Amino acid sequence: MTEFGPQIEAAEIAAAWQRERPGTPTGSIEIVTPILRLAKLFADDRARVLRAAGLDSATLDLLSVLRRAGAPYALTTRELTRRTLVTAGAISQRVARAEREGLVERRGTPEPGSRAVLVSLTQAGHALVERSVDAVLGREAQLVGGLDPEQRAALSGLLDRLLADARSRIGEPS
Repeated sequence: MTEFGPQIEAAEIAAAWQRERPGTPTGSIEIVTPILRLAKLFADDRARVLRAAGLDSATLDLLSVLRRAGAPYALTTRELTRRTLVTAGAISQRVARAEREGLVERRGTPEPGSRAVLVSLTQAGHALVERSVDAVLGREAQLVGGLDPEQRAALSGLLDRLLADARSRIGEPS
């Protein structure tokens, strides 16, 4: 049961539309509806895990990108923008907030004449991302634990294919 009452199955939704509006294209309902429900479930659960760690998803995203870059855990703001898929303004805000919290530091790049800004993890930022990534990924591993490795691989492949195809149909670059 959800906060809005019993969960209506996607198949029931599709059948009701076919009953009420025969010929309505309902073939996507049994795919899109569970994906949307899972996305909300995963996002809400991730937010709870992050709150418990004293972190938000935007800061985790920033710290994670820096951590995955490898030592010395530093990237330019332009590269952060590219890797996080958010605007330069959003990166600027995220970096400023993380800098105030002592999680990152900014400095100019060593190239003469360059106006690029290099953002690097502090020791506190490194420690926080290490703890947080373990908590988030550990929890998400529990949530998909009902699928065996073969099922996870098959689902991952299908979702990648669906995402690439949907991006192509929408006209969004991969």
